[in-house]
Amino acid sequence: MIAEKLQNKINISIVLCLCFGLFACTDSTEIKKDLPFFGEGGIQDGAAFTVPKFSFINQDSVETSHRDYQGHVYVTDFFFTTCPSICPIMSSQMSRLQGLLQNKELWGEVKLLSHTVDPEHDRPSVLKAYAERLGADLEHWNFVWGSQDDLYDQARYGYFMTALESDTAAGGFFHSDNFVLIDQNMHIRGYYDGTSTKDVDQLLLDIEYLVKHIPNEQ
Repeated sequence: MIAEKLQNKINISIVLCLCFGLFACTDSTEIKKDLPFFGEGGIQDGAAFTVPKFSFINQDSVETSHRDYQGHVYVTDFFFTTCPSICPIMSSQMSRLQGLLQNKELWGEVKLLSHTVDPEHDRPSVLKAYAERLGADLEHWNFVWGSQDDLYDQARYGYFMTALESDTAAGGFFHSDNFVLIDQNMHIRGYYDGTSTKDVDQLLLDIEYLVKHIPNEQ
């Protein structure tokens, strides 16, 4: 009888320990991790790839450049307003990310940057109307326009993404569907499927990690 009671106590203790461990690990933002560096092999000679300087015109016909994003974590993507396929999903996910950042009180500390791949059609006024339909907070989310060469070069050499005209792509343009995460020091720290709610949720966790743990060297 004593042995049976002792075994019951042991079993209860095990269950309580398991439950405590489960609850202790539910906040994944508290798990310390090192996000990788991307671009030209990650880190070479002790230095990480840095997003090159850029300058475009935003939805309000105002210059938007790297200077507006230095010292901030930011997320960037490429799209076009007449896209019939993935862009509406990507834009919806980016808008959802904006709301999540606002709820976490990270909005402003974290910014968004969306590039058109169809500058002939997507002039600033068109971008402004598109942004307003999304409910974008344009204080910290820019939709940018420029020459096609500059935009495509920024995609390819700045973020290692694809942007090009294509006769076979829906809407006439092919571009990567990723969201790119850049840290406070203009280093690329992650790529996420911009059509995936799960990936965007992970993106939010990684943003929180960068804000908490990465020093601003600018």
